[in-house]
Amino acid sequence: MLLTRALRAAAALRPAPRSRLPLSSFSSASPRSPLPPPGAAPPLARSLWQLGGGGGRTALLRPWRGSAGAVSCGCGALHTEGDKAFAQFLTDEIKEEKKIQKHKSLPKVSGGWELEVHGTEAKLVRKVAGEKITVTFNINNSIPPSADDEPQEGQKADEQEPDLTSTPNFVVEVIKDDTKQTLVLDCHYPEDEVGSEGEEESDIFTIREVSFQPTGESDWKDTNYTLNTDSLDWALYDHLMDFLADRGVDNTFADELIELSTALEHQEYIKFLEDLKSFVKCQ
Repeated sequence: MLLTRALRAAAALRPAPRSRLPLSSFSSASPRSPLPPPGAAPPLARSLWQLGGGGGRTALLRPWRGSAGAVSCGCGALHTEGDKAFAQFLTDEIKEEKKIQKHKSLPKVSGGWELEVHGTEAKLVRKVAGEKITVTFNINNSIPPSADDEPQEGQKADEQEPDLTSTPNFVVEVIKDDTKQTLVLDCHYPEDEVGSEGEEESDIFTIREVSFQPTGESDWKDTNYTLNTDSLDWALYDHLMDFLADRGVDNTFADELIELSTALEHQEYIKFLEDLKSFVKCQ
């Protein structure tokens, strides 16, 4: 009797079984979306193709042509109103630079020098009495910085701007036919000598270093002794200057080299502006 009552009490304490809703109730409340086809991305995961507007990887890299300030020319590159103004500025700048260009073609250097030009590098070659003399220079960074002088009273700033002059460092190589060594002299224009109204006999260029290098080799050896003229005896220095003058490298040559270098620098500057304009306009 007691056992029967205990079993009935335990059955009363057991929780009732959960009722299962019919499948129709779920389908009516929240219908399930059809399964994606094999290989497709999950609905909540945005692939790169979806982010790119359906254009694949190229669409991600291509600028949006509907963005503010964008101008389309059909080339696929970015163009803005700023680019358009930049190109117009370059057009005007090129016209002004061509107006003030003194030499439409590069001037010649007297004394039988032959000119070879490779971009910004130029070489002058002269042969005399079993010797070959070459002078090489590069017009990059050859214009000294202009002084920031304030305009005088009653004078506009653009009226006192001096003409830009290219004064590059240049290397003189003297090669004798019967030797395997080349005498190399590194020369430059001191800033206080260029354009100064000093004595007529003063040199407008100086020798900075002197060394011997193997003839016919493009790469010079740093292990070869190099003579610096800062602490050189003046008598030896004067003989070196006379040695160059006897071979056509004197003040007259240095003046004509400045004129040639300035013309080449201006020519390359105009060409750079034209290339920059074409790049901006994507032509």
